[in-house]
Amino acid sequence: MSTAATPGAASRTVRRALARVGRYTFVSVVLGFFALPLLWLASAPFDSTPTITTSLPQFTLDNFRALLDNPYALSSLLNSVYLAGGTAILVVTFAALAAYALSRVRVPGRDALLYGLLLLSSIVTGTATMVPLFELAFRLNLIDSRLGVILILTGGLLPAAIFILKDFMDSTPTSYEESARVFGATPLQIMRHIVVPVVRPGLATVAVWAVANVWGNFLVPFLLLRGPDKAPAAVIMYTLYTEGGQANLALLSTFSLLYSLPVVLMFVFVSSRYGFRFHGGIKR
Repeated sequence: MSTAATPGAASRTVRRALARVGRYTFVSVVLGFFALPLLWLASAPFDSTPTITTSLPQFTLDNFRALLDNPYALSSLLNSVYLAGGTAILVVTFAALAAYALSRVRVPGRDALLYGLLLLSSIVTGTATMVPLFELAFRLNLIDSRLGVILILTGGLLPAAIFILKDFMDSTPTSYEESARVFGATPLQIMRHIVVPVVRPGLATVAVWAVANVWGNFLVPFLLLRGPDKAPAAVIMYTLYTEGGQANLALLSTFSLLYSLPVVLMFVFVSSRYGFRFHGGIKR
């Protein structure tokens, strides 16, 4: 009996080994497919003659020196920081207040309103509303103003941010808030000293999400900001092409590396400190 069972056990072992090799091969191919553009982005800025293929670079720092000669390259990164930081602050602040109110106050039709806002914000995109938004910004004298760009981007991101934070608010126990009310704490004090520390991972998640959306936004600042001295990096990157549409790979790859580093570092920092969890901040 043991002799008959040995071939079957061996065949099962072989099948498991082949299945494992197949899974590892598939995962390696997928990882390699997505890693090649990252390898190009990491190597091309240090290559004296970068091409669209990935190869060992002929090491040089001349690409960075040439980028420094561009009068708007580095200032555009600072403009992106202004726009992304200002939008993230407004989105987190307003979304936290609105999510807390929707979570604690029983308003008729609350859930329908929330899902309606989220649905409309997904269907009616910023591209579809740029004409009325441009007219509104013109009437409010917000053309060529960073504030106008921040307000428009904030309005577009708020519905989804409220939807995300409401889940965090719903998952936090109300016993702490009830104790604070007994001692005379106001709603804003409760929000600041009790709710915000508890839902801090959710606030960090929304902040990174808002920064990433604004950092890569091209259309809104391109249409509303007139001067290149106020343009963010996503718009200035468009100028690193020749008049014939040919990409300057040396400058474009170098600028792309500098352009991507702040968001990557922010994501790594926030993820290592808080983590990204789309559920409540307290484990019960």
